[in-house]
Formats: sequence, structure tokens, C-alpha cells
Amino acid sequence: MNDTTNMTPIAQPEAAPEAATKAATLSPKVIEQLLQVPILASLTPERLHCLDGATSLHLDRDQILIKQGELVRQFYITLEGSLRLTNTGPTGIELPVYEAHQGWAFGEVPLLSNIPSGATVQATEDCEILVLDEEQFWHLMTECPEVRKAILGNMAMRLAKYQSTTFHQEKMAVLGTMAAGLMHELNNPGSAARRASSQLRENLRRLHELGGRFTGVSFTEDQKECLYSLQEYALTNKPPVALSSLEQADAEEALSEWLKSADIPDAWKLSPTLVAVGLRASDLECARGEFETQVFSDALNWLEALVSSQQLVGTIEESITRITELVSAVKSYAWEGKGMQVAIDVKQSIHATMVILAHKFREKQVVLEKNFGTGLPLLAPTCQGINQVWTNLLDNAIDAVPQGGRIRVKTWAETSSTTPPRAEICILIGDNGPGIPTECQAQIFDPFFTTKPVGVGTGLGLGIVYRIVEQCGGSIHFSSVPENTEFLVRLPAQG
Repeated sequence: MNDTTNMTPIAQPEAAPEAATKAATLSPKVIEQLLQVPILASLTPERLHCLDGATSLHLDRDQILIKQGELVRQFYITLEGSLRLTNTGPTGIELPVYEAHQGWAFGEVPLLSNIPSGATVQATEDCEILVLDEEQFWHLMTECPEVRKAILGNMAMRLAKYQSTTFHQEKMAVLGTMAAGLMHELNNPGSAARRASSQLRENLRRLHELGGRFTGVSFTEDQKECLYSLQEYALTNKPPVALSSLEQADAEEALSEWLKSADIPDAWKLSPTLVAVGLRASDLECARGEFETQVFSDALNWLEALVSSQQLVGTIEESITRITELVSAVKSYAWEGKGMQVAIDVKQSIHATMVILAHKFREKQVVLEKNFGTGLPLLAPTCQGINQVWTNLLDNAIDAVPQGGRIRVKTWAETSSTTPPRAEICILIGDNGPGIPTECQAQIFDPFFTTKPVGVGTGLGLGIVYRIVEQCGGSIHFSSVPENTEFLVRLPAQG
């Protein structure tokens, strides 16, 4: 209660026949006012004296009686004036709840259910309020069955309305978070699509130049067949081969050395793209013997541009699909729709996310250590929107690590310790950044909480991660010390 409120006895003390009687008698004016109160309407004026001993409270206009979140242990009856109830949601926006006028009784919900006030109560004009303390309230409930029934009815109605309002606010808060998160998430695939489109234009220019050179070369039938075979291989639309970090590095180094031995300029630029579609030195050995050095170099550059273009088209498709999925997820939640559910390959899901974030790994020269388990089952169909989990965890790790830092991703399957046990897929994402401060660790999954500088972090990422994992029926845990932060996600495998 506001410290500036004035509470005084409501009536003149009555000479008591016994020393133990200290009650104050309600004045005729107050009795007349109480008869207009709906919950007391069934009582006679004589029966209203069960409220003897109550105190009077005067509120000036705009004065606050109760603040949202306070645990109030008093019961109030409005004798004169009006009050406004407002509720401040998680976003900080104050919303009107109710306009209360003379005869309105309130305060029973905190007294009976021991929950804090769900609203702020403020006078909209000068008010006179009758106040019963906790003991007087229980005396009223005991001595006046009619009033008790009315108060309990009011409580049931208000609790239902409070729960409905709270649910609506929580839903709106989540929608607001999802909308803000959508803007946060759209940046990555949108930027990836734009960069891929620009690189695709450059590849088309390279292909045009190389095609012009080929017009001056007289190819034999064997050479034409060799070029056609390589082209057919490049255009099979196979997804990039997902290798572990060590396997990929070894394959790129081996192919690069072979290209150097064939006097191919900028071999290091060609090898990552060719390795990504599974090409090795042995696959190109036959072509080496068919062409002169310069023509062979042009042929490999042509092949690399063709493969790269195919991959860039895939990146654009992935980006557009990601954008569509994000928009659909928000729309589905808002309209409570149910889309088609399909099982998910966790390895391909994470790999697609790495493709989208590849530019950020390159910009920071991050060493990405991948250790994908073999023979993993598919994720349960309930795990829709799971790409957002990898996007946020990897994006946070990239932001956390220093230039040239290390990020590791590991996946494996195991049986849970729950009853009954179930097959689970485990995904660990770790980094060697400075770690999450100990004092912040309890809050990192809270919406809008962030340890990043102003303008860098929205505080949305990990809140989204936690909610998606929870909706998938999984769990997420983390540990963090300097140079070793790990997030472990456990998700149910397809049954």
C-alpha cells in the first residue's frame, strides 16, 4: 500500500459494556453505502455490523493503492469514487484491465490464494474505501455465509479472467519475441542469398570467358567425352559432401598438391570446391592425359565455376527455404495451424546451417571442428524449426570466439536414462571464447537477456533455442568456463 494513504477509524467509538469490546460501530452513512455493495446486498443493516472495526482510507486522484506484484493482505470495499486497474506485460507496455466504481469489493484473491496482485490499482478520482485487515476478512467470511458465497464467486470469476489475461499476455509476448527473432534470423539467409547471387554472376562471367577460349580449341572426341562426363558429374545436383574437419583438410591438401604437380595456377582456390562434390585426384587423372596444360587448366577452372554455381544455387534455395520456414513458423503459431511434419536428418540440418553461416566463419578465420556420428537415426517429426537452434548456437559461438578461434560440433546417439528409455540424438556445440560470466548464467535463456554490447545482441537467440528444444520434447544444458563453453542439446529420435 502507498505510504501516503490516510487510514482512520470509520466511526465514533461506542461505550462497550465489557472491557474486551474494542470495536467501532459503523456510521449510518457507511451502512447506507454498504447496502449498495452487490456482495453485501443480501444483508440487513443490523447484519452489516459484522464489519464493525473496519477502517476508512482516503485516496486522492491518481494515487496508487496497490502496485502490480505486491502481496496484499487486506480486503477493500469502494464507498465513493472510482479506480482503474492496469497491467504491465513483459514488454513494459501498460494495458487497461478494468474500471471500478462505487460498490466494488476486491482483495479476496491474494488473501484466499496467496498470489501477488496481478494489476496496479490507482484512483481516477478522490475515493473513500473501507478496509478490512486479514483477521476482519476471515471474521466476515465466517459470520456471513451469504457474503462468503458472493466473495468466493467473485474470486472464481477473477481468477479465471486473470489466468485468461496472463495466457494472452504470454502468447503476445512470445509472438513479439518471435517477430523480433524473425527479423534477427532473416538477416543471415537474406545476406547469404545476396552474396551467392553476386558470386553466381561472377561465375557466369568466368564461364563466358572460358567458353570463348574453348571456341578456339579443336577438341578430339575423347576430349569432348571427358568434358561432358565432368559436366554431367557437376550437374547431378548432389548435396555437398559433409566431411569431418580432418577429412576435409586432408582431401583438399591432397588435391591441391596434385593440381600443383599438373602446373595448374591457383590450385588452392580450386580444390575446396572440387572436394566438396567428392572429386579426387584419381577422378581427374584421365582428363590430365587428354589435354595440354593450358587447356587442362581452363577445363578445371570451367569445372570449378560450374560446380561453384551449382552450389550457389543450392545456397540460394536453402536461404529462401529458411526464410519461408521462419515466416511459416510465426504464421503457424499465430493461427495455431498444423503443418505437415517430416523426420529430419540432423547432420544435413546442421550442415545447411554451416553453409548459411560460412561467410561469418571465414571473416573470423574460425577453425570449425566437425565430428558427425555415423548411422544417426532421424529426428522425430516434432522437431520442426530446429534449424533456428543451430543458427543461434553457432552464431553466438562465432561472436564469442577471438579471431582464429575454434568452434567444435559433435553429434552422437544414445539411450536416455528416462522411464521408459528412448533413443536420443545428442548435439554438442562448443567454443574457446571467454565464457559466460557466472553471474549471468542463470538468465541466459530469459527473453531479451544478452551479454553482448548494446546494438549487437537482441537477447532473443537463446530464448528461441530453449523454446524450440522444449517444444521438440528435448532438453538443452550448458557449461561455461573461460576457453570452454559447451551447449548440449538432446532431442528425441524418430520412433
